[in-house]
Amino acid sequence: MTDPIADMLTRIRNAVAVKKLYVALPFSKVKLSIAKLLEAEKYVSKVEEIELHGFKQIKISLKYDGDRPAIAHLKRISKPGQKIYIGSQEVPKILNGYGIAIVSTSKGVMTGLQARKDNIGGELMCEIW
Repeated sequence: MTDPIADMLTRIRNAVAVKKLYVALPFSKVKLSIAKLLEAEKYVSKVEEIELHGFKQIKISLKYDGDRPAIAHLKRISKPGQKIYIGSQEVPKILNGYGIAIVSTSKGVMTGLQARKDNIGGELMCEIW
């Protein structure tokens, strides 16, 4: 697998499309930090580390409002073949603040709003609404 973040987003997108209650992903620290951001921003209900068949995994409980999922759109911006780096003032506002941009900075993975507030740039990983 060449892009584990894109794989994570695709697994979440597919699980939401068929209205699954949760999705399990192979563990990595970056994926866990992205999942924790989604939990903090109320896009998913719960994130936990589990062990399944001797391998660490991330279990993400998806959130729905009746029949509508909390996550309507997931898009990978920076890819392994084309990294997109932005300054603190170039962080995009997604849907005028209704969505979030996820930025990997020197201080860790954070939302675009937090990166702009802390005056830190970095790699623009994905956008979610």
